[in-house]
Amino acid sequence: MRVLIVEDEPYLAEAIRDGLRLEAIAADIARDGDTALRLLDANAYDIAVLDRDIPGPSGDEVAAHIVASGSGLPILMLTAADRLDDKASGFGLGADDYLTKPFDLRELALRLRALDRRRAHSRPPVREIAGLRLDPFRREVYRDGRYVALTRKQFAVLDVLVAAEGGVVSAEELLERAWDENADPFTNAVRITVSALRKRLGEPWIIATVPGVGYRIDTGPDTEPDADPDTGGTGPDTGGTGPGTGGTGPDTGHGGDRE
Repeated sequence: MRVLIVEDEPYLAEAIRDGLRLEAIAADIARDGDTALRLLDANAYDIAVLDRDIPGPSGDEVAAHIVASGSGLPILMLTAADRLDDKASGFGLGADDYLTKPFDLRELALRLRALDRRRAHSRPPVREIAGLRLDPFRREVYRDGRYVALTRKQFAVLDVLVAAEGGVVSAEELLERAWDENADPFTNAVRITVSALRKRLGEPWIIATVPGVGYRIDTGPDTEPDADPDTGGTGPDTGGTGPGTGGTGPDTGHGGDRE
């Protein structure tokens, strides 16, 4: 099990991490909201342990981000407040469990294992296509038995493509399903993310482009990427104006891929 500890008190954060290691639970530390969001986008965690009072985006805002992502990542909130109203507001934000400071590390470990067991009962199925193995629960991807490290956005895009089972998915649909509702419809984030995803997966290229339509998983991969879907270009980085091709870089719209 791998958890993210979001706690701004260095001594407490390190004590939690070291204590969990003794329970065979791996843990990363984020001491502010910005670091927490970056780590959540870059890594696959089984549970997030959030202190509500942290610098930058608060623990409540980080919890809202997790819920909005649709990942189903369980949240255990830590707080010094023991009032029922505080706990109720935490559960209302999407927390799955609550622990009041000070607490016994053994109790934290027990609660984490209980959350992990609960999540295991609702695991989505592992999907396989054309040598790809995608595990939505563990957020892991393998190609021909080789582990492929992906960012959260790259994983989300690949998840949509794999679920289509070789069918074509438009850039507009990828933008709608892998980004949030604030995404700029004219951003080139989809094209850039697909291009980066191709490189991560390696050759032979397994994500094919259907010119003017979108992208699909190619069950008979070529050695070169196909033409751009909106421009008829020869690679994944040609320019254009639609969500799969437009803009000037990954930061031209909301919701671009975060490494």
